[in-house]
Amino acid sequence: MERRTLLLCGLLALTGCGSGAGAARRPGVGSARTGDRVAGLADVPVGSGALVDLPGDGLLLVVRSADGVRAFNPACPHRGTVVNPPAAGVITCPTHKSTFDPDSGAVLTGPSPKGLVEVPVRVSGEDVVLA
Repeated sequence: MERRTLLLCGLLALTGCGSGAGAARRPGVGSARTGDRVAGLADVPVGSGALVDLPGDGLLLVVRSADGVRAFNPACPHRGTVVNPPAAGVITCPTHKSTFDPDSGAVLTGPSPKGLVEVPVRVSGEDVVLA
């Protein structure tokens, strides 16, 4: 097996895309479109966050603060591992422990070279939808 193929298989296993349970989920919006429901506000209490499955095959990290709701592609920019929802005021990558600011997605500690990619969302009634 080529090294590149082996590395890709390892990445898929780390992100859960290679699992046989249900449809494969990819970090990011997948095939979801503007206006698609992401989550209910009740599903993401103020001061917390949640990994949510999107219509189609996407996976987002939705974070709610007193100032509003933001969403991020949950793939760590360092190696692509899906990050954990915020705990103790930071988002953490379980693989190499990079930490990110839940309000902005900015990297706080490395080895990630940059912050999480924000995905535009808005609140519509009691729902969070793709903007």
